[in-house]
Amino acid sequence: MSAFTFKVPKNELTLLRNGTRYFPQLCADIDAAQHALYLETYIFAADETGRLVAQALQRAALRHVAVHVLLDGFGSAELPESWLDGLREAGVEVQWFRRETGFFNLGRSRLRRLHRKLVVIDGQIAFIGGINILNDIPDGEDFDAPRLDFAVRIAGTMAQQIEAEMRRLWTTVQWATLRKRMRHFKSVLQPLGEHIAPAAVELKVRDNVRHRHDIELAYLQAIAHAQHEIIIANAYFLPGRVLRKALNAAVKRGVRVVLLLQGRVEYRLQHYATLALYERLLNVGIEIYEYRDSYLHAKVGVIDGEWATVGSSNLDPFSLLLAREANLIVRDVDFAKSLRSSLMRTIKLSGRRVEPRHLRTISLLIARMSYGFIRLVVGYLGLSKRH
Repeated sequence: MSAFTFKVPKNELTLLRNGTRYFPQLCADIDAAQHALYLETYIFAADETGRLVAQALQRAALRHVAVHVLLDGFGSAELPESWLDGLREAGVEVQWFRRETGFFNLGRSRLRRLHRKLVVIDGQIAFIGGINILNDIPDGEDFDAPRLDFAVRIAGTMAQQIEAEMRRLWTTVQWATLRKRMRHFKSVLQPLGEHIAPAAVELKVRDNVRHRHDIELAYLQAIAHAQHEIIIANAYFLPGRVLRKALNAAVKRGVRVVLLLQGRVEYRLQHYATLALYERLLNVGIEIYEYRDSYLHAKVGVIDGEWATVGSSNLDPFSLLLAREANLIVRDVDFAKSLRSSLMRTIKLSGRRVEPRHLRTISLLIARMSYGFIRLVVGYLGLSKRH
């Protein structure tokens, strides 16, 4: 099974694994929309999956649902103008977050991406996770399995809080692009919604204003209180000193720490930089498994079978210090156990445990150079205090 539903105070959560579960549910909910819909994504690909979602958005707009789509200007840069024209002709409002025109700028502004994957429908249904809008099986790849990724469908009051966050960013982008200034000036100054998340479920966002470290702190607090087990599955795992010290301290007090990481080379720089950390992670007793059936794109964690997170944030300096991210924190035993079960089954069936002897097959020179380059970029951007 790939989808599980759990009731927590004021919300119903459905854990969705991979696009095979996510996209049919997303399109069905879009087709049921009646009033307003907000969608944010890093990648909106011009492939079969992208067409299915685009057509659902167009159908909603044509029946007079107010549809708002916010795309990252780098991740979705290859989306053809013809697709954008089709969305807009149907009545979909489309905005770009920092659309890029050059390729040689390594400043903070270029690296401050919209990496969130969020959808809200009628303020009642929301989706949050790490799944971009693109085919589950990467184009041109002969994989037996889809990307490993997760999302959560939320029915309940949390959808209102997510909508408030999305509307805030939508209006901020309008302001930044000098459109409709006076009409939206009041809403720009409004705080995030009045809804306070119940203890069982919280929205954590990372921005460059008031919530710079919220997602990282959520991880650090949960790790600090861990008593038995920490399981983290992360596509691009390059934690800074503070997070590494927290994991090391957990191991020293007898907590089992398990990492499920990328086993295939998708982006060489990030992949080899992570390999540079393997020896020090193994030396303190952390277990590392590599997912090799396909690409790993998940950004999830489970601690002590009680605390869980699903979202868009990698544990690397670009996600934790620059990108706009969104994670859901869930304190529910049943939800956490379900996510844990999915991860442990994946580790058992598709994970290769990394042993010290495997380090001999790694090109340490390339790994250290990749790690050093990322450290150089982090230092150049003035972000090295925590990382």
